[in-house]
Amino acid sequence: MASYLRVYPPCQEDGQVASESPATVRVRLADLLPLVALAHRQNYLWLQDFLDDEVIITDDLFEVLRAFRCTRPSA
Repeated sequence: MASYLRVYPPCQEDGQVASESPATVRVRLADLLPLVALAHRQNYLWLQDFLDDEVIITDDLFEVLRAFRCTRPSA
């Protein structure tokens, strides 16, 4: 006899819809950059799944990156 997949709606307590919590994992940039650079160099497909994700950076890093983008010599 074949088994059937049963799909149930998520549990809702007190009539409230469960919402996704925002990302809360903190990672040092020094730990993250080598991994992302390697995945980019090796063209890992999973990296493309995250290209539209937003990241939160500090104001001072944003200013440095913005200045770097504007003053970088063209090749």
